[in-house]
Amino acid sequence: MIRDSETLNVLLDTVNRFVRERLVPVEAQVAETDEIPQDIVDDMKQMGLFGLTVPEQYGGLDLTMEEEVMVMLAMGQTSPCFRSLFGTTVGIGSLGILFDGTEDQKAKYLPKLATGELIASFALTEPGAGSDAASLTTTAILDGDHYVVNGTKRYITNSPHAGIFTLMARTNPADKGASGVSAFIVEATTPGITIGKVDKKMGQRGAHTADVIFENCRVPVSQLMGGKEGQGFKTAMKVLEKGRIHIAAICVGVAERMLRDALNYAIDRKQFGQPIAEFQLVQAMLADSQAELYAARCMVIDAARKRDEGLNVATEASCCKLFASEMCGRVADRAVQIFGGAGYLSEYGIERFYRDVRLFRLYEGTSQIQQIVIARNMVREAKR
Repeated sequence: MIRDSETLNVLLDTVNRFVRERLVPVEAQVAETDEIPQDIVDDMKQMGLFGLTVPEQYGGLDLTMEEEVMVMLAMGQTSPCFRSLFGTTVGIGSLGILFDGTEDQKAKYLPKLATGELIASFALTEPGAGSDAASLTTTAILDGDHYVVNGTKRYITNSPHAGIFTLMARTNPADKGASGVSAFIVEATTPGITIGKVDKKMGQRGAHTADVIFENCRVPVSQLMGGKEGQGFKTAMKVLEKGRIHIAAICVGVAERMLRDALNYAIDRKQFGQPIAEFQLVQAMLADSQAELYAARCMVIDAARKRDEGLNVATEASCCKLFASEMCGRVADRAVQIFGGAGYLSEYGIERFYRDVRLFRLYEGTSQIQQIVIARNMVREAKR
């Protein structure tokens, strides 16, 4: 649902100009240094990118899902590391507070998240628990007016920069299932938290992940999300459902960028006396990419609109994440092929995107997890 087209268009124009004039020119620099320049981070904060989904009463832009998708399509026109910097704050890092936090928790943290004063990270994955989120082993044991947290979280995006962690931990060790998991808002300055070394990744340099180790970390009872134990897994699933539409939109945006670059190269590059864009086998790769991209874009917008209407979109969200992320990988592969030998060289940039987008099929639920979610929902619905 788009509430005010004129206001949204102003925002999109601003984001598109920012992407074109500020982000694209420093893509290679960020890939080389593994750091996003601080002046760009400051500009993101001033633009309100950290508060896209935060309600207006807490200082955010309070975008609908469809509006958020449109902004992500624009942000996808550059290296995905830039979106990742604020993505965990507007998405999985803060949505738990918005969905299930107490009024005091919302009032305390959402305004600071909206301005970028705080960056939020989502601490769910562990060395032995990722796709099987319900089997996590990090514990939070009640001790007086505090919970004592012990455990290690892995691959936590933005953890080196986080001001708070949305932490999933087991408050009832006797309950090995999802109902034993609770959610907490843990401030990064809390004693007992150690951030591991920054991971060296295949791609998305500039977007940092690292382990977060909790050793006898005492978290006040007031930091229990919503003041209720046993709700953590439900909170995580609600957060991930919305996040999957968000990620699918980024996949579409980045695929558009890669296809545009491949098309321009095919028009300029000549072989046998003519542009390679005139060769039918190259045209087939371009056409397949455009068709899949169009399908993914329609899926994402449809799912976003249904969510804005208040419908259950668990299946649609997983369909979007599955199809768009796989599509993005295929477009990346074809783009490298169209570039030929140049596509294998870093100076042309397309090999960087090829590595960057591989992550989309892994995080916030692998493609295989999306298949399981979709099929299980289908079976459940058929039995009703």
